[in-house]
Amino acid sequence: MTSQQRIERILGDTVRSCSADELQGLSDHDTVLILRGDYLFDDRLIENLTATPNILLQLPDHQPQTTVAAHVPAGLAQQALDLITGRTTDDTLPGIDNLTPATIPLPFHKKLRKKEPPFILRITAERRKDLERRLFDWSYKGVTDLVTKWAWPCLARQVVGLCVRLHVRPNHVTLAGLMLVIIAGIAFAAGHFGPGLLAGWLMTFLDTVDGKLARVTLTSSRFGHYFDHVIDLVHPPLWYILWALGLPAAQVDGLGWPLTTFFWLILAGYIGGRLVEGSFQLLLGKFSIFCWQPVDSWFRLITARRNPNLILLTLSHLAGRPDLGLVAVTLWTVASTVFLLGRLATAGYDRLRQGRPLDSWLAEADTPRYQHSLAARIFTGRKGR
Repeated sequence: MTSQQRIERILGDTVRSCSADELQGLSDHDTVLILRGDYLFDDRLIENLTATPNILLQLPDHQPQTTVAAHVPAGLAQQALDLITGRTTDDTLPGIDNLTPATIPLPFHKKLRKKEPPFILRITAERRKDLERRLFDWSYKGVTDLVTKWAWPCLARQVVGLCVRLHVRPNHVTLAGLMLVIIAGIAFAAGHFGPGLLAGWLMTFLDTVDGKLARVTLTSSRFGHYFDHVIDLVHPPLWYILWALGLPAAQVDGLGWPLTTFFWLILAGYIGGRLVEGSFQLLLGKFSIFCWQPVDSWFRLITARRNPNLILLTLSHLAGRPDLGLVAVTLWTVASTVFLLGRLATAGYDRLRQGRPLDSWLAEADTPRYQHSLAARIFTGRKGR
């Protein structure tokens, strides 16, 4: 995408575009958003600028300071455009605040579970790879499991880039992942644990790719969101149950408990953990429980979700004891839920004691100054929209 295409996707139909020649015909009730097309803007900055009029956005590390964006009343649009395009250096516009990326207050990203300073990066052909890398890194969740956080990023960035160039859409990747979910489940039930694990790990990788692809190309959709998340929500406990059904009879007899006991423990632990997460977000913090305090973010690395449990199943298969993998997954699922219940109780007590919703430790983190350094494109919208 060009910078202009990317900005238009971010803004959607909340604004309408016009040319510089149309500025004189704008109403006094219009405000104008102008962004340089030779810079790559953090999505959050564009959204913040759109919602906040009377701002000039400047890069403080440039001498003289470079103005890269503005949101001003229509009457000041031509002056702001002259400033952004370099026809004037007078950056004192009446009633307009001069801000930098570091002085714009941005909350921590609840969806991506991360707190990062905003970026504005100069676009050049030589920096293309660096810019792609920066966009991909930004699309990655900050608080996640250890496999997604450390094993997949490098390869996932290459595959996301390939998908972009081949015009593969996120829902295509999710559909491929669904096929792998089914293949893995059938293999587990048949006792073919090696092929099943291969399909399972490939599915978890594609589950990383589809979300990053949607975010970097700004092609997220309501259908895609639910398509992906329903699959993620339903298949893990089914995999573990099918794994148990595929165990040799001798290993089942040696477990000490009937398979139904493992089934119920897995389901109770899995559903209980999900209910804890939902209850926290609905009643206590309005964000993921794994973003509450550092210990919760750390625990997300290893909590009994699909990827950590797949590690346990893989190790047990390599050791020739898939039955022990079932035991490990069951015990770890129950233990994780007990831990989360404890954290929920602690959070509930803190919520009552404070008398207000809880804050995330990511929101409390200091935002360091991020002094990186977007043909002008004008967008107008009625006040209040």
